Amino acid sequence: MSTEADDHGNRPQRPARRRLLAFLPLILFAALAVIFFSQLISGKDASIVPSALVGTAAPALDLPPLEGLMRDGVPVPALSDAQVKDKVTLVNVWASWCVPCRQEHPLLMALARDDRINVVGINYKDETSNALRFLAELGNPYSAVGIDPKGIAAIDWGVYGIPETYLLSSDGTIIFKQIGPFSPASIRDDLLPEIEKTLSASPGSS
Repeated sequence: MSTEADDHGNRPQRPARRRLLAFLPLILFAALAVIFFSQLISGKDASIVPSALVGTAAPALDLPPLEGLMRDGVPVPALSDAQVKDKVTLVNVWASWCVPCRQEHPLLMALARDDRINVVGINYKDETSNALRFLAELGNPYSAVGIDPKGIAAIDWGVYGIPETYLLSSDGTIIFKQIGPFSPASIRDDLLPEIEKTLSASPGSS
């Protein structure tokens, strides 16, 4: 009797389950297509991804220096909390093997000439010799560089993929995150307004 119940109870359900499994990839694809289309018609920049860290204190910085890196005839210091304390700071995550990093580098060089902000770098999963060659060729915009050979610091900072850049207020709060390389438009429309906003809110600003 139990066998008959099993036969009559289970057999009709199996084809339905198989049909559901067969359509599951199509359902998932349709859901992803809806999400992608909604982002497309919204007009939002796909490189701007919300970060859980925005609005929170930046992770602690205690990274070793990029040995051999010089600036103005003196060694560039390691990246520590002291290097960003009381400064409006851009923390740029980069590597010599990263093609988009090369693309945005001239823009970082220009930003580094702005005395209002402090530009520092986290060198991500890189070889020292390659990183030094990269900066020797393209210039060094960083007042301090810390190396992250195993990507541990990048995890703390919530890095999705490099380059990524974080803007810190003078009290060490993350106020902006750029995923992917900067462009002249993203600097003009997104970064500079955030810099102006945090500078105007800083103690002692006019």
